[in-house]
Amino acid sequence: MFTAPGAAARAGKGFAAAGAVLAAFAVGLAAYASHAAGPDAGARLGLAAAFAFGHGLALAALAPRAAGRLGLAAMAGLLLGVLLFSGSLAGAHFLGLPTALAPLGGGLMMLGWLGHAAAVLGR
Repeated sequence: MFTAPGAAARAGKGFAAAGAVLAAFAVGLAAYASHAAGPDAGARLGLAAAFAFGHGLALAALAPRAAGRLGLAAMAGLLLGVLLFSGSLAGAHFLGLPTALAPLGGGLMMLGWLGHAAAVLGR
């Protein structure tokens, strides 16, 4: 399946915007973790914020230049992975949800990074 250059550019911009929003939320989550959460919850939420910020920043920087289906799939893996990982940790604190999706999120982040490496090498 061929991806039109315009569609790929729009997808890259979308992933970049999602990364910027993710980084903004991560700053708020880190502030909450530092000032309002208890020590145990603060450590877990701080980890969620660190991963969300780092991957948000990566998406904002890398996604506009992501090329081809593999590059866009890698960005999707990073976004979905961090949402599952950080979201699972935050959901456990704020909503009492289990953290069962965190390992899947971590795996998707790793696959996303490996996919990005393969896409860069394949250019």
